Amino acid sequence: MFNKKVYYIILLMLIGGGLSGKAQLALSLDECVRIALNENPSIKVQEMEITRVDYSRKEVLGQLLPSINMAGQYTRNLSLQTMYMDTDAGTMAIKMGSDNNHSGGFQASIPLVVPQLWKSIKLSENQILQNVEAARANKLSLVNQVEKTYYSLLLAQDSKRVIEENHATAKLNADIFQKKYDLGAASEYDVLRANVAVTNLEPSILEAENSINALLLQLKVLMGMDVRTDIVPSQQLSDFRGEMYERVLSNTLGSDTTLANNTNLKALDLQTDYLKKVLDVQKMAWYPTLTGSASLMWHSMNNGSPISGFRWSRASSLGLTLAFPIFQGGQRYYKQKQAEIAVEEMKWQRENLERSLHMQVETQNDAIAKNLKQIESSEGNVHMAEKANDIMQKSFKIGAASFIQLRDTEDALMAARLAYYQAIYNYLVAESDLEYVLGNTPYVR
Repeated sequence: MFNKKVYYIILLMLIGGGLSGKAQLALSLDECVRIALNENPSIKVQEMEITRVDYSRKEVLGQLLPSINMAGQYTRNLSLQTMYMDTDAGTMAIKMGSDNNHSGGFQASIPLVVPQLWKSIKLSENQILQNVEAARANKLSLVNQVEKTYYSLLLAQDSKRVIEENHATAKLNADIFQKKYDLGAASEYDVLRANVAVTNLEPSILEAENSINALLLQLKVLMGMDVRTDIVPSQQLSDFRGEMYERVLSNTLGSDTTLANNTNLKALDLQTDYLKKVLDVQKMAWYPTLTGSASLMWHSMNNGSPISGFRWSRASSLGLTLAFPIFQGGQRYYKQKQAEIAVEEMKWQRENLERSLHMQVETQNDAIAKNLKQIESSEGNVHMAEKANDIMQKSFKIGAASFIQLRDTEDALMAARLAYYQAIYNYLVAESDLEYVLGNTPYVR
């Protein structure tokens, strides 16, 4: 069982291997997946995004708390306001105010009844859930990519090994015919044909080597690992053969094959819930709001110098503001209609997505059943090809079979082994894709 202690040991080995460029680390599929879930940059970014949205939710909650400000103001009157008064003696002009006006103090406000803001808080909570599900979807996708890359790497290695075995046999035959030709016991045609058989296999070996290098690089990137680190898989495709039927019963046929854990459906449901809350917010725009306010201010008015002769007086107040939305040009009505249509659209999108996902589940189940039969058939073909090759080699040694017949059986054996490994690979990929669709991978909860 993979635990944190093992993980840190592997991590230290990876760091050491990356620095020295010499250490080689053999990793199982389980270890590769768990390292990727801990070290892949996209996973770290998604986790940071969850934290960011949580801060956004707290920001919205802060709008329900009192807002307190400290303010100060200075005004220099260049000309005083003049007030005219009509009297029996005539019109009198009276100048009002002073040269300098100072004011400073505290102002506070608190929302008391704000239905739209209350509903907006639930929007923030829904956004957190959406980001949590997005992080889960990212992990499911990463697991699927790591698994398929690892399986592809195993297929490339097994294919290279099978081709190299056939190449070694062909080279041995070519050496034998060369010696027979030198002794006059074989024709030049036999020598040429044997050498051609050797040469024909070399491009396939080179192609397999290139595939292995590319897949190793891809696996390192998925694991968030230094590309200079030398790693090799510790498993082979045949290692998965023994537990295959058990995996089928536990992960496919015997498990919940509903779409309850499908990440796409969960994300769509959360988005639908979000749009319903947006609709509620738009409806709350029709409701009145009540806001409380308070102030504590100090004022000073004087003539002459602005920094002397202060005469301070204190003033304080409490107030309530009740606002009734009456008419805003139809904006609230049309925003509400847009939100209603968006919710209705999500219903149709969910129906279409669910139908598509059911089709994918059926396709993967069919592929698993087909590949199981293909594995059994290929396994039988390998046994028959091995037996036929043994018989043909014995016949060839006593001169009862030609070189062409021998090469045909050797090529048939190689093809049977390649088909066997391909069938195992196809099964494992289909199983991984089914786990991804169902969201039932054991690595992500």
